[in-house]
Amino acid sequence: MKKRILLLEDDRILAETIEELLEMEGYIVSLAYDGDEASILTYENQFDLYIFDINVPEIDGLSLLEALREADDNTPAIFISALVDIETIATAFNVGAKDYIKKPFFPEEILIRVNAKFKTEPKTIEIEHLRYNPKNRVLRDGERIVPMGEVQLCLFEKFINNLNRVVTKSDLNDCLTQYSSGALRVALNKLKQNTKLNIKNIRGVGYTLETR
Repeated sequence: MKKRILLLEDDRILAETIEELLEMEGYIVSLAYDGDEASILTYENQFDLYIFDINVPEIDGLSLLEALREADDNTPAIFISALVDIETIATAFNVGAKDYIKKPFFPEEILIRVNAKFKTEPKTIEIEHLRYNPKNRVLRDGERIVPMGEVQLCLFEKFINNLNRVVTKSDLNDCLTQYSSGALRVALNKLKQNTKLNIKNIRGVGYTLETR
């Protein structure tokens, strides 16, 4: 599946140059020339990567990424900027950037950084109607983030690593802070309610997640 990238850059010539390079590499690129336009695109589409300039009209890149993070959008982000002061760079990483490229740069540098990022990024796991990112441990049902506590995430990961196989109660109990059959049942019922997955009890042995 092709990766989708949102590029926020108000320099149209640079933006179109980067867009062309990324599309030639096989990425799907959406262009925004100001922060408002980029914000709208993030609500209308699901992206695999953001590339944001900082000094852009309307909403600046830093404020936009900060707002996205507050809305539980954990899409990886790269900043490109002519601002090279330490304070700005520190702010960029504090609001959630994964990389920072200083202008001026060769456009091919972005391609190198993007390719390297996707090469090392763990693949998203798709199971029925759900998509799970093991890197940031975010589970999505369509565009909606499924709320998951640490216990449920641990149980969910046990099951997706053992699809259609029985996971013993002993193994599942490792996810609990207090071991008991009652606590395990409660945690599993909550997991089933949140994910709508087909988790079955194999009496006397454990549980299994059966995929359709």
